[in-house]
Amino acid sequence: MADKPCVFCQIVAGESTAHEVWRDERIVFFFLDTKPVFHGHVLMVPTVHIRTYDQLPIDLAEHWLTTSQRLQLAVQEAQGAEGSLILMNNIVSQSVPHLHLHVIPRVRKDGLRFWLGPRHPYASDEQAAETAARIKAALSLPA
Repeated sequence: MADKPCVFCQIVAGESTAHEVWRDERIVFFFLDTKPVFHGHVLMVPTVHIRTYDQLPIDLAEHWLTTSQRLQLAVQEAQGAEGSLILMNNIVSQSVPHLHLHVIPRVRKDGLRFWLGPRHPYASDEQAAETAARIKAALSLPA
């Protein structure tokens, strides 16, 4: 079974429509989410197909970071927001398999209940220490 065409690649190429906010030819393209949590909800995508955050080339990472910071401030200013929710899914809950960052304007008492749960506390300090050790060991493995 062939993979479906990437909708974000189609938007970047101008083959599908979107309410474009900004683009540069180096890596990023901003457009409004078609199902916004709040007005001003913007998606940031690389102009080249990159599926997940860990696949973002290091030579583009600084530009991705600084440009996302500019976007976050612009969304807040344009929407009169007090803050923002910045969200990126990797594979699980990634509705389009193309790296994308959500910038969602927020104000206090806006009704959004962003819930990360259920929570699963560690049964003991030993279990927490074992988990930390496994992650530490994985960090020392070659990428």
